Amino acid sequence: MKVVDIADDVYRELGSPSSLSIPAIAFYLRGSVGALNSHINTEYVLNDDLEIEETITDNAGSTTTTELGIAEAAILKRMYMVHFYDAKIRTNLTALDSDTIVEVTDQGSSVRKVNKNEISKTLLSIRNQEYEGLQKLISQYKISKSTPNQVAGDDTVLGYYKKGDSFNRSVM
Repeated sequence: MKVVDIADDVYRELGSPSSLSIPAIAFYLRGSVGALNSHINTEYVLNDDLEIEETITDNAGSTTTTELGIAEAAILKRMYMVHFYDAKIRTNLTALDSDTIVEVTDQGSSVRKVNKNEISKTLLSIRNQEYEGLQKLISQYKISKSTPNQVAGDDTVLGYYKKGDSFNRSVM
């Protein structure tokens, strides 16, 4: 999957904000390859075309180059979402220092500013949801790519199972 396609997906999922562009998202995604590798124990790198790929060498010495898959792209997208909301929270927190007035009333008219503290709480809640989603994606990815270290038991001998035995234990 191409980095620009992933960036375009992220841009559209965020509602195409005017303060953000697809190249900026693609730049972040390319720069986050190392973090992706750390999260999911892979060895993706940027190739000469600035696309993300992984080269795997088997025991026979032959190499296979694969591009970023759908599962890996989903993790990268979530990583960007967490980054995006982190940046929004930081922006709101710096603005909290300067805005101390929430409401002004004079001669029958009033002006109410948006409470930035509440916005920060909402953004933090959304960011935490995205982070939890990222952690779940990483866990599911690792489980799906894992192989057992050992298979215990003898699978060549048929067992005898009593009918009605809820545990299906074999009888010797």
